[in-house]
Amino acid sequence: MLRTIAGFDRIGEENAFAVLARATALAAEGKDIINLGIGQPDFKTPGHIVEAAIKALKDGHHGYTPANGLLAAREAVARRTLTTTGIEVSPENIMIVPGGKVTMFAAILIFGEPGAEILYPDPGFPIYRSMIEFTGAKPIPVPIREENGFAFSAEETLALITPQTRLLILNSPANPTGGVTPKSEIEKLVKGLEAHPHVAIMSDEIYDVMTYDGEEHCSLLSFPEIRDRLIILNGWSKTWAMTGWRMGWSIWPNQLYDKVRKLAVNCWSCVNAPSQFAGIAAIDGPQDDVVRMCEAFDKRRKVVVDGLNSLPGISCATPKGAFYAFPNVKATGWAAKQLATALLDEAGVALIGGPDFGILGEGYIRLSYANSEENILRAIERMEKFLAK
Repeated sequence: MLRTIAGFDRIGEENAFAVLARATALAAEGKDIINLGIGQPDFKTPGHIVEAAIKALKDGHHGYTPANGLLAAREAVARRTLTTTGIEVSPENIMIVPGGKVTMFAAILIFGEPGAEILYPDPGFPIYRSMIEFTGAKPIPVPIREENGFAFSAEETLALITPQTRLLILNSPANPTGGVTPKSEIEKLVKGLEAHPHVAIMSDEIYDVMTYDGEEHCSLLSFPEIRDRLIILNGWSKTWAMTGWRMGWSIWPNQLYDKVRKLAVNCWSCVNAPSQFAGIAAIDGPQDDVVRMCEAFDKRRKVVVDGLNSLPGISCATPKGAFYAFPNVKATGWAAKQLATALLDEAGVALIGGPDFGILGEGYIRLSYANSEENILRAIERMEKFLAK
């Protein structure tokens, strides 16, 4: 009998893909399914980005690239970072990686081992906890509460740090809640982290352009006092509707950069050249499509909140960022995952149960409004009929 390492008995999954598979199977059987489960923009990648990849292929860019990414791609990320944050970063601190998950995988692998503690948002992206448990480190949930606007609390976060804490994971704008942590709270956290120089920070900023109602994204790069232990996770997937291109970037402090470069050499080797040329075109080209997408998400967000708040037993706080709503379903009398399953099987609406995002996700479901307004309205109507039974 084969014997695998214990880590594989602890590793989890991202249930959004399981729901997607189930929804796809039901659709193949002829059932009309409205998928509000997957966090994927329903827009096509802008044409000039696609053309850049085609041109790269025609120009013969078919071979290996450097493990840390093409210099031109890293320079493009540096330019974009300066534009969006006002912070200058060196291309020598930037890694081009095959998707956003790779950065969290690498960061957690670098710091996670038995006896270590890693703090992560709960509810939060499920791969955080999955990877922490895989390494044998102890996952410490940082509560993300509805009554706090789904922002993290600096005071509550700092109180969880111990001498065993190796890494703190932050995410704003946030998946699954749509919460945006205000700059004032981030400032309190950074001030408190001065007493804990042994703690590295990974800030997941993949939804940085998607904020609403005058909210502004505050990058952790804005705080030079933690730059020597800060990892920034970002990428092309959400902003430019490039989920299938598998294009991410991360910014690493000097003392960690060579470690992640070695992980690249040992694991994914490099990112393919045509996708990197597409990434350069995305950053340096016109941003009209990005603006249109964000405007569409904002409009859909309002439709989603109004619709959900009209349903019996459901209340929905207005998300301030990303493209997710995280409605409270406790008053329906249903457990969250059972409700999500029933809505898919009986009403043809694919959603994700809150517990798939953490212990504190019970009583909530996640709805992605990265789908058309028409489909969102149809889904709300189906949910209303289901809940009225």
